Amino acid sequence: MTDVDVIVLGAGMVGISTALHLLDRGRSVALIDRREPAEETSYGNAGLIQSEAVIPYALPHDIKAILGVLTDTSTAARMHWKALPKIAPWLIAYARQSTKGAIARTAAANVPLVRRALPEHKSLLERADATDHLRGGGYIRIYRTGAEMEHTIKVDEMVRERYGVPFEVWDRDRLRKEEPFLSNSLAGAIHMTEPMSVDDPSEVGKAYAALFQSEGGRFIKGDAMTLVQDGTGWRVTGADGPVAAKDVVVALGPWSGDLLDAFGVHVPLGVKRGYHMHYSVMGNAVLNHLFVDEANGFVLTPNKRGYRLTTGAEFTSRDAPPTPVQLERAEPKARALFPLGDRLQPTPWMGARPSLPDLLPMIGKVPRLPGLWANFGHHHLGFTLGPATGRLLAEMITGEATYTDPSPYRVDRRFR
Repeated sequence: MTDVDVIVLGAGMVGISTALHLLDRGRSVALIDRREPAEETSYGNAGLIQSEAVIPYALPHDIKAILGVLTDTSTAARMHWKALPKIAPWLIAYARQSTKGAIARTAAANVPLVRRALPEHKSLLERADATDHLRGGGYIRIYRTGAEMEHTIKVDEMVRERYGVPFEVWDRDRLRKEEPFLSNSLAGAIHMTEPMSVDDPSEVGKAYAALFQSEGGRFIKGDAMTLVQDGTGWRVTGADGPVAAKDVVVALGPWSGDLLDAFGVHVPLGVKRGYHMHYSVMGNAVLNHLFVDEANGFVLTPNKRGYRLTTGAEFTSRDAPPTPVQLERAEPKARALFPLGDRLQPTPWMGARPSLPDLLPMIGKVPRLPGLWANFGHHHLGFTLGPATGRLLAEMITGEATYTDPSPYRVDRRFR
Protein backbone atom coordinates (compact mmCIF):
# COMPACT_ATOMS: atom_id res chain seq x y z
CA MET A 1 0.00 0.00 0.00
CA THR A 2 1.27 3.45 -0.94
CA ASP A 3 -0.01 6.18 1.39
CA VAL A 4 0.04 9.85 0.39
CA ASP A 5 -1.86 12.98 1.37
CA VAL A 6 -3.43 13.55 -2.04
CA ILE A 7 -4.06 11.44 -5.15
CA VAL A 8 -4.40 13.38 -8.41
CA LEU A 9 -6.21 11.42 -11.11
CA GLY A 10 -5.13 12.47 -14.60
CA ALA A 11 -1.67 13.48 -15.80
CA GLY A 12 -2.63 16.11 -18.34
CA MET A 13 -1.65 19.75 -17.94
CA VAL A 14 -4.37 20.33 -15.33
CA GLY A 15 -3.52 17.29 -13.22
CA ILE A 16 0.25 17.76 -13.42
CA SER A 17 -0.04 21.42 -12.42
CA THR A 18 -2.39 20.62 -9.54
CA ALA A 19 0.02 17.97 -8.27
CA LEU A 20 2.95 20.39 -8.42
CA HIS A 21 1.12 23.11 -6.52
CA LEU A 22 0.07 20.63 -3.83
CA LEU A 23 3.66 19.39 -3.54
CA ASP A 24 4.82 23.00 -3.17
CA ARG A 25 2.46 23.33 -0.19
CA GLY A 26 3.95 20.41 1.67
CA ARG A 27 1.56 17.66 0.65
CA SER A 28 2.74 14.22 -0.44
CA VAL A 29 1.17 13.52 -3.82
CA ALA A 30 0.63 10.58 -6.16
CA LEU A 31 -0.19 11.47 -9.77
CA ILE A 32 -2.03 8.62 -11.49
CA ASP A 33 -2.74 8.02 -15.17
CA ARG A 34 -3.21 5.04 -17.47
CA ARG A 35 -0.66 6.56 -19.88
CA GLU A 36 2.50 8.61 -19.60
CA PRO A 37 2.06 12.31 -18.71
CA ALA A 38 0.69 14.75 -21.31
CA GLU A 39 -0.27 12.14 -23.90
CA GLU A 40 -4.03 12.67 -24.16
CA THR A 41 -5.82 16.02 -24.70
CA SER A 42 -2.76 17.93 -23.46
CA TYR A 43 -0.76 16.53 -26.38
CA GLY A 44 -2.82 17.87 -29.25
CA ASN A 45 -3.40 21.59 -28.73
CA ALA A 46 -1.82 24.54 -30.52
CA GLY A 47 0.49 25.32 -27.58
CA LEU A 48 -0.95 28.78 -27.07
CA ILE A 49 -1.01 30.34 -23.59
CA GLN A 50 -4.09 32.48 -24.10
CA SER A 51 -3.70 35.28 -21.58
CA GLU A 52 -6.21 37.28 -23.63
CA ALA A 53 -8.96 34.60 -23.63
CA VAL A 54 -11.56 36.40 -21.57
CA ILE A 55 -14.49 35.99 -23.96
CA PRO A 56 -15.64 32.32 -24.14
CA TYR A 57 -16.07 30.26 -27.30
CA ALA A 58 -19.85 30.60 -27.24
CA LEU A 59 -22.24 28.89 -29.63
CA PRO A 60 -22.47 31.19 -32.67
CA HIS A 61 -25.68 33.03 -33.48
CA ASP A 62 -24.53 34.11 -36.94
CA ILE A 63 -26.94 32.69 -39.49
CA LYS A 64 -24.16 31.89 -41.96
CA ALA A 65 -22.28 29.87 -39.35
CA ILE A 66 -25.45 28.04 -38.31
CA LEU A 67 -26.33 27.18 -41.91
CA GLY A 68 -22.80 25.88 -42.46
CA VAL A 69 -23.27 23.39 -39.62
CA LEU A 70 -26.81 22.44 -40.67
CA THR A 71 -25.70 21.72 -44.23
CA ASP A 72 -22.42 20.09 -43.15
CA THR A 73 -20.32 22.50 -45.21
CA SER A 74 -18.60 24.32 -42.35
CA THR A 75 -14.91 23.90 -41.63
CA ALA A 76 -15.11 25.58 -38.22
CA ALA A 77 -17.76 23.29 -36.68
CA ARG A 78 -19.36 19.96 -37.51
CA MET A 79 -22.30 18.07 -36.07
CA HIS A 80 -22.76 14.28 -36.02
CA TRP A 81 -26.52 14.05 -36.38
CA LYS A 82 -26.63 10.42 -35.24
CA ALA A 83 -25.19 11.54 -31.92
CA LEU A 84 -27.77 14.31 -31.46
CA PRO A 85 -30.16 12.40 -29.16
CA LYS A 86 -27.27 11.74 -26.76
CA ILE A 87 -25.63 15.17 -26.85
CA ALA A 88 -28.78 17.31 -27.25
CA PRO A 89 -29.20 18.10 -23.49
CA TRP A 90 -25.66 19.43 -23.34
CA LEU A 91 -26.08 21.39 -26.59
CA ILE A 92 -29.28 22.99 -25.30
CA ALA A 93 -27.56 23.99 -22.06
CA TYR A 94 -24.62 25.33 -24.08
CA ALA A 95 -26.99 27.39 -26.23
CA ARG A 96 -28.60 28.85 -23.09
CA GLN A 97 -25.16 29.86 -21.86
CA SER A 98 -24.35 31.61 -25.15
CA THR A 99 -26.54 34.67 -24.57
CA LYS A 100 -24.98 38.10 -24.04
CA GLY A 101 -25.68 38.02 -20.32
CA ALA A 102 -24.23 34.55 -19.84
CA ILE A 103 -21.15 35.41 -21.90
CA ALA A 104 -20.58 38.48 -19.73
CA ARG A 105 -20.77 36.36 -16.55
CA THR A 106 -18.31 33.83 -17.95
CA ALA A 107 -15.95 36.59 -19.11
CA ALA A 108 -15.91 38.15 -15.63
CA ALA A 109 -15.09 34.76 -14.10
CA ASN A 110 -12.39 34.14 -16.71
CA VAL A 111 -10.45 37.32 -15.92
CA PRO A 112 -8.66 36.22 -12.71
CA LEU A 113 -7.76 32.86 -14.24
CA VAL A 114 -6.36 34.09 -17.55
CA ARG A 115 -4.41 36.86 -15.80
CA ARG A 116 -2.55 34.18 -13.87
CA ALA A 117 -1.97 31.97 -16.90
CA LEU A 118 1.34 33.39 -18.11
CA PRO A 119 2.92 34.03 -14.67
CA GLU A 120 2.17 30.48 -13.53
CA HIS A 121 3.47 28.91 -16.75
CA LYS A 122 6.62 31.04 -16.67
CA SER A 123 7.31 30.00 -13.10
CA LEU A 124 6.96 26.30 -13.91
CA LEU A 125 8.96 26.60 -17.13
CA GLU A 126 11.84 28.17 -15.22
CA ARG A 127 11.73 25.56 -12.47
CA ALA A 128 11.56 22.75 -15.04
CA ASP A 129 14.46 24.22 -17.06
CA ALA A 130 12.14 24.33 -20.06
CA THR A 131 12.07 28.01 -21.00
CA ASP A 132 13.57 27.14 -24.39
CA HIS A 133 10.08 25.96 -25.39
CA LEU A 134 8.55 29.41 -24.83
CA ARG A 135 7.93 31.83 -27.71
CA GLY A 136 6.83 35.45 -27.50
CA GLY A 137 5.32 37.68 -30.15
CA GLY A 138 1.65 36.88 -29.53
CA TYR A 139 -0.43 35.49 -32.37
CA ILE A 140 -2.49 36.81 -35.28
CA ARG A 141 -6.03 36.37 -36.54
CA ILE A 142 -6.16 36.67 -40.32
CA TYR A 143 -8.97 38.10 -42.49
CA ARG A 144 -9.78 37.83 -46.15
CA THR A 145 -11.96 40.94 -46.41
CA GLY A 146 -11.84 44.40 -44.92
CA ALA A 147 -15.49 44.18 -43.82
CA GLU A 148 -14.85 40.98 -41.88
CA MET A 149 -11.85 42.56 -40.21
CA GLU A 150 -13.64 45.82 -39.32
CA HIS A 151 -16.45 43.93 -37.63
CA THR A 152 -13.96 42.03 -35.46
CA ILE A 153 -12.02 45.20 -34.60
CA LYS A 154 -15.18 46.66 -33.06
CA VAL A 155 -15.56 43.61 -30.84
CA ASP A 156 -11.87 43.74 -29.86
CA GLU A 157 -12.17 47.43 -29.00
CA MET A 158 -15.01 46.61 -26.60
CA VAL A 159 -12.96 43.83 -25.00
CA ARG A 160 -9.95 46.15 -24.68
CA GLU A 161 -12.06 48.85 -23.04
CA ARG A 162 -13.81 46.48 -20.65
CA TYR A 163 -11.06 43.99 -19.82
CA GLY A 164 -7.80 45.67 -20.83
CA VAL A 165 -6.86 43.18 -23.56
CA PRO A 166 -4.43 44.91 -25.98
CA PHE A 167 -4.18 44.30 -29.72
CA GLU A 168 -2.77 45.82 -32.91
CA VAL A 169 -4.35 46.14 -36.32
CA TRP A 170 -2.14 45.10 -39.22
CA ASP A 171 -3.13 46.28 -42.67
CA ARG A 172 -2.17 44.33 -45.78
CA ASP A 173 1.29 45.95 -45.99
CA ARG A 174 2.13 45.37 -42.33
CA LEU A 175 1.00 41.76 -42.56
CA ARG A 176 3.14 41.25 -45.65
CA LYS A 177 6.15 42.69 -43.83
CA GLU A 178 5.67 40.52 -40.73
CA GLU A 179 4.67 37.34 -42.61
CA PRO A 180 6.12 37.45 -46.14
CA PHE A 181 5.12 33.86 -46.89
CA LEU A 182 1.42 34.31 -46.17
CA SER A 183 -0.91 34.83 -49.13
CA ASN A 184 -1.10 38.31 -50.67
CA SER A 185 -4.87 37.88 -50.90
CA LEU A 186 -5.38 38.61 -47.20
CA ALA A 187 -6.84 41.98 -46.22
CA GLY A 188 -4.93 42.14 -42.93
CA ALA A 189 -4.68 40.72 -39.44
CA ILE A 190 -5.33 41.51 -35.81
CA HIS A 191 -2.24 40.95 -33.70
CA MET A 192 -2.91 39.81 -30.12
CA THR A 193 0.27 41.08 -28.53
CA GLU A 194 0.39 39.58 -25.03
CA PRO A 195 -0.12 35.80 -25.36
CA MET A 196 2.84 33.47 -25.66
CA SER A 197 3.11 29.93 -27.00
CA VAL A 198 5.29 26.85 -26.74
CA ASP A 199 6.80 24.80 -29.54
CA ASP A 200 5.55 21.47 -28.18
CA PRO A 201 2.82 21.35 -25.50
CA SER A 202 3.35 17.66 -24.79
CA GLU A 203 7.06 18.16 -24.10
CA VAL A 204 6.20 21.03 -21.76
CA GLY A 205 3.73 18.82 -19.91
CA LYS A 206 6.35 16.09 -19.63
CA ALA A 207 8.89 18.64 -18.33
CA TYR A 208 6.44 19.69 -15.61
CA ALA A 209 5.84 16.02 -14.75
CA ALA A 210 9.59 15.42 -14.52
CA LEU A 211 9.85 18.43 -12.19
CA PHE A 212 7.09 16.95 -10.04
CA GLN A 213 8.95 13.67 -9.71
CA SER A 214 12.33 15.30 -9.12
CA GLU A 215 10.87 17.22 -6.18
CA GLY A 216 9.44 14.11 -4.50
CA GLY A 217 6.12 13.51 -6.22
CA ARG A 218 5.18 10.00 -7.34
CA PHE A 219 3.89 9.19 -10.81
CA ILE A 220 2.06 5.86 -10.88
CA LYS A 221 0.39 4.06 -13.75
CA GLY A 222 -3.14 3.10 -12.82
CA ASP A 223 -6.83 3.12 -13.69
CA ALA A 224 -8.77 6.03 -12.19
CA MET A 225 -12.02 4.06 -12.46
CA THR A 226 -10.81 1.72 -9.68
CA LEU A 227 -11.28 4.56 -7.18
CA VAL A 228 -13.22 3.57 -4.06
CA GLN A 229 -13.98 5.16 -0.72
CA ASP A 230 -11.87 3.55 1.98
CA GLY A 231 -13.04 4.49 5.46
CA THR A 232 -12.44 8.22 5.82
CA GLY A 233 -10.27 8.34 2.69
CA TRP A 234 -9.89 7.03 -0.83
CA ARG A 235 -8.06 4.21 -2.58
CA VAL A 236 -7.14 3.53 -6.20
CA THR A 237 -5.32 0.59 -7.77
CA GLY A 238 -1.90 1.41 -9.20
CA ALA A 239 0.39 -0.79 -11.27
CA ASP A 240 2.27 -1.89 -8.15
CA GLY A 241 -0.65 -2.07 -5.74
CA PRO A 242 -3.17 0.13 -3.93
CA VAL A 243 -2.61 3.85 -3.38
CA ALA A 244 -4.47 5.53 -0.53
CA ALA A 245 -5.05 9.16 0.44
CA LYS A 246 -7.38 11.38 2.43
CA ASP A 247 -7.98 13.63 -0.60
CA VAL A 248 -8.42 12.86 -4.30
CA VAL A 249 -8.50 15.30 -7.23
CA VAL A 250 -10.46 14.41 -10.37
CA ALA A 251 -8.52 15.96 -13.26
CA LEU A 252 -9.46 13.49 -15.97
CA GLY A 253 -10.52 15.98 -18.61
CA PRO A 254 -13.25 14.47 -20.84
CA TRP A 255 -13.38 11.31 -18.68
CA SER A 256 -14.11 13.19 -15.44
CA GLY A 257 -17.86 12.78 -15.75
CA ASP A 258 -17.54 9.00 -16.01
CA LEU A 259 -15.84 8.78 -12.64
CA LEU A 260 -18.25 11.16 -10.91
CA ASP A 261 -21.22 9.27 -12.37
CA ALA A 262 -19.96 6.17 -10.58
CA PHE A 263 -20.40 8.03 -7.29
CA GLY A 264 -23.83 9.41 -8.11
CA VAL A 265 -22.67 12.91 -9.07
CA HIS A 266 -23.88 13.93 -12.51
CA VAL A 267 -22.33 16.95 -14.22
CA PRO A 268 -23.25 18.36 -17.65
CA LEU A 269 -19.86 17.68 -19.19
CA GLY A 270 -19.74 17.59 -22.98
CA VAL A 271 -16.89 17.45 -25.45
CA LYS A 272 -15.75 19.33 -28.51
CA ARG A 273 -13.54 16.99 -30.48
CA GLY A 274 -10.68 18.26 -32.59
CA TYR A 275 -7.93 16.98 -34.89
CA HIS A 276 -4.40 17.94 -35.85
CA MET A 277 -1.80 17.07 -38.45
CA HIS A 278 1.86 18.05 -38.89
CA TYR A 279 3.36 19.23 -42.18
CA SER A 280 6.68 20.10 -43.71
CA VAL A 281 7.02 23.39 -45.62
CA MET A 282 7.95 24.10 -49.19
CA GLY A 283 11.27 25.80 -49.94
CA ASN A 284 12.50 28.27 -47.34
CA ALA A 285 9.06 29.34 -46.12
CA VAL A 286 8.72 30.29 -42.46
CA LEU A 287 5.82 31.36 -40.30
CA ASN A 288 6.76 33.92 -37.64
CA HIS A 289 3.46 33.94 -35.76
CA LEU A 290 0.86 31.33 -34.94
CA PHE A 291 -2.23 32.31 -36.91
CA VAL A 292 -5.93 31.71 -36.49
CA ASP A 293 -8.25 31.58 -39.48
CA GLU A 294 -11.43 32.67 -37.67
CA ALA A 295 -13.69 32.15 -40.68
CA ASN A 296 -12.72 28.48 -40.89
CA GLY A 297 -11.91 27.73 -37.26
CA PHE A 298 -8.39 26.38 -37.70
CA VAL A 299 -4.96 27.27 -36.35
CA LEU A 300 -1.55 26.87 -38.00
CA THR A 301 1.51 27.06 -35.79
CA PRO A 302 5.21 26.13 -35.92
CA ASN A 303 5.82 23.08 -33.75
CA LYS A 304 8.89 20.95 -33.04
CA ARG A 305 7.17 18.09 -34.89
CA GLY A 306 6.43 20.23 -37.98
CA TYR A 307 3.81 22.84 -38.79
CA ARG A 308 0.74 21.85 -36.76
CA LEU A 309 -2.71 22.42 -38.24
CA THR A 310 -5.48 22.13 -35.64
CA THR A 311 -9.19 22.06 -36.42
CA GLY A 312 -12.34 23.58 -34.95
CA ALA A 313 -15.06 21.80 -32.97
CA GLU A 314 -16.68 18.48 -33.81
CA PHE A 315 -19.88 17.85 -31.86
CA THR A 316 -20.40 14.15 -31.31
CA SER A 317 -20.02 11.44 -28.70
CA ARG A 318 -16.60 11.39 -27.09
CA ASP A 319 -15.86 7.81 -28.09
CA ALA A 320 -17.28 7.82 -31.63
CA PRO A 321 -14.82 6.69 -34.33
CA PRO A 322 -12.59 9.45 -35.76
CA THR A 323 -14.03 11.37 -38.71
CA PRO A 324 -11.42 14.01 -39.64
CA VAL A 325 -13.63 15.74 -42.21
CA GLN A 326 -12.77 19.18 -40.85
CA LEU A 327 -9.07 18.53 -41.32
CA GLU A 328 -9.67 17.53 -44.94
CA ARG A 329 -11.58 20.78 -45.43
CA ALA A 330 -9.07 22.93 -43.56
CA GLU A 331 -5.93 21.59 -45.26
CA PRO A 332 -6.52 23.10 -48.75
CA LYS A 333 -7.57 26.39 -47.14
CA ALA A 334 -4.35 26.42 -45.11
CA ARG A 335 -2.30 25.54 -48.19
CA ALA A 336 -3.86 28.52 -50.01
CA LEU A 337 -2.56 30.76 -47.23
CA PHE A 338 0.88 29.24 -46.55
CA PRO A 339 3.11 26.84 -48.57
CA LEU A 340 2.70 23.65 -46.58
CA GLY A 341 4.53 20.54 -47.78
CA ASP A 342 3.83 16.88 -47.08
CA ARG A 343 1.95 15.41 -44.18
CA LEU A 344 4.39 14.13 -41.55
CA GLN A 345 2.22 11.51 -39.85
CA PRO A 346 0.15 8.66 -41.30
CA THR A 347 -3.14 9.49 -39.57
CA PRO A 348 -4.56 12.61 -37.90
CA TRP A 349 -4.45 12.94 -34.13
CA MET A 350 -7.82 13.30 -32.40
CA GLY A 351 -8.67 14.63 -28.96
CA ALA A 352 -11.70 15.76 -26.96
CA ARG A 353 -11.95 19.14 -25.25
CA PRO A 354 -13.96 18.74 -22.00
CA SER A 355 -16.59 21.50 -21.92
CA LEU A 356 -19.27 22.59 -19.47
CA PRO A 357 -22.20 24.65 -20.76
CA ASP A 358 -20.92 27.96 -19.36
CA LEU A 359 -17.35 27.23 -20.55
CA LEU A 360 -15.90 27.58 -17.07
CA PRO A 361 -14.01 24.77 -15.34
CA MET A 362 -15.24 23.01 -12.22
CA ILE A 363 -12.79 23.68 -9.39
CA GLY A 364 -13.49 22.70 -5.80
CA LYS A 365 -15.20 20.19 -3.52
CA VAL A 366 -17.46 17.52 -4.95
CA PRO A 367 -20.72 17.69 -2.95
CA ARG A 368 -21.53 14.93 -0.44
CA LEU A 369 -18.19 13.18 -0.97
CA PRO A 370 -15.67 14.40 1.63
CA GLY A 371 -12.12 14.52 0.32
CA LEU A 372 -13.11 14.39 -3.36
CA TRP A 373 -12.15 17.47 -5.40
CA ALA A 374 -12.65 18.54 -9.01
CA ASN A 375 -10.47 20.36 -11.52
CA PHE A 376 -11.78 19.74 -15.03
CA GLY A 377 -13.88 21.19 -17.85
CA HIS A 378 -11.40 23.74 -19.23
CA HIS A 379 -12.79 23.45 -22.82
CA HIS A 380 -10.31 25.14 -25.22
CA LEU A 381 -8.12 26.45 -22.37
CA GLY A 382 -6.77 23.39 -20.57
CA PHE A 383 -3.18 24.01 -21.56
CA THR A 384 -3.54 27.74 -20.86
CA LEU A 385 -5.23 27.48 -17.48
CA GLY A 386 -3.81 24.26 -16.03
CA PRO A 387 -1.16 25.93 -13.82
CA ALA A 388 -3.54 28.73 -12.74
CA THR A 389 -6.42 26.44 -11.78
CA GLY A 390 -4.00 23.95 -10.26
CA ARG A 391 -2.79 26.66 -7.92
CA LEU A 392 -6.33 27.72 -7.03
CA LEU A 393 -7.39 24.19 -6.13
CA ALA A 394 -4.19 23.55 -4.17
CA GLU A 395 -4.92 26.68 -2.14
CA MET A 396 -8.43 25.42 -1.46
CA ILE A 397 -7.31 21.93 -0.41
CA THR A 398 -4.64 23.25 1.96
CA GLY A 399 -6.81 25.99 3.46
CA GLU A 400 -4.63 28.77 2.12
CA ALA A 401 -6.12 32.13 1.11
CA THR A 402 -7.13 31.81 -2.54
CA TYR A 403 -5.94 34.31 -5.13
CA THR A 404 -9.51 34.72 -6.37
CA ASP A 405 -13.02 33.83 -5.24
CA PRO A 406 -13.53 30.20 -6.36
CA SER A 407 -17.33 30.26 -6.19
CA PRO A 408 -17.90 30.83 -9.95
CA TYR A 409 -16.25 27.44 -10.60
CA ARG A 410 -17.96 25.35 -7.92
CA VAL A 411 -19.14 21.87 -8.88
CA ASP A 412 -22.73 22.38 -7.71
CA ARG A 413 -23.30 25.68 -9.52
CA ARG A 414 -26.50 26.19 -11.47
CA PHE A 415 -26.38 26.69 -15.23
CA ARG A 416 -28.88 29.49 -15.76
